[in-house]
Amino acid sequence: MKISLKPDHDMSVQKQKIGGVPTLILKPKTVRPARVGLLWIHGGGYITGMKEMVYMSRAANLMKHFGLTVFSPGYRLAWLHPYPAAVNDCFTVLQYMDGHRAELGFDRIMVGGESAGGGLCAAVCMMARDRGIRVFFQIPLYPMLSSLDTESSRDNHGRIWNTRRNHIGWRLYLRSSAKKAVSPYASPAQQTDYRGLPPCYTFVGEGEPFYAETLQYAANLRAAGVEAEADVYPTNVHAFDMLYPEQDIAKRAGERLVERIGRSLARDESSLQPPSQDQQED
Repeated sequence: MKISLKPDHDMSVQKQKIGGVPTLILKPKTVRPARVGLLWIHGGGYITGMKEMVYMSRAANLMKHFGLTVFSPGYRLAWLHPYPAAVNDCFTVLQYMDGHRAELGFDRIMVGGESAGGGLCAAVCMMARDRGIRVFFQIPLYPMLSSLDTESSRDNHGRIWNTRRNHIGWRLYLRSSAKKAVSPYASPAQQTDYRGLPPCYTFVGEGEPFYAETLQYAANLRAAGVEAEADVYPTNVHAFDMLYPEQDIAKRAGERLVERIGRSLARDESSLQPPSQDQQED
């Protein structure tokens, strides 16, 4: 298992507090900057994890491949700050990205994340749709979406994440909110209207707890007329691509993600171009 929570020589890192949320901003050193911003949200079951996990995430590879600017928020964790602290923190950073598009040089904004960060990705995209912010694409990888047991999260003994840990995470995240009707901003699987959400790409392991809710999320999007794809890999290791990046399936997952994002970005090549001199002067 090869894990690094430090930046490598191909990226520059800026630290900034955005609306009180400590945030890492990653930019490529060796690739021409694109006019695309990516809000990337770390995992950890809503109860653990840190913004520095972005260095070992798929976001780092996308940044290097396409020249994206990546924002990684250090949102508040549910041990001390239950829902809606985490989703509000992430949305605060998205609002900043949207409100400073011209200054940051963004034509498009994407949102992504892994595990609980994938759940927050879906929730933030729902907030954005409901509050008038345009997100061009979403990448909720093996997302933690459902506070209710599903066919695959019930009695699951997968590696890294399982039923017991899942119950702990949701219990701490929801706290008193669990006694009420659960908002889709808390548990995105409770959403009933998927119209107008961003196109989506995701992947998941067939033996892990989030298998069923990941595929259901993609199916719900497609039923609402939203483009959505989900790839499935033969593993019961949650976050297999991050924890075992040298394994063949992790490499395939990374290559497939790059291919899928590249296809979406290529629909508007202008979004991949740096600002012209005239635009900079304006």
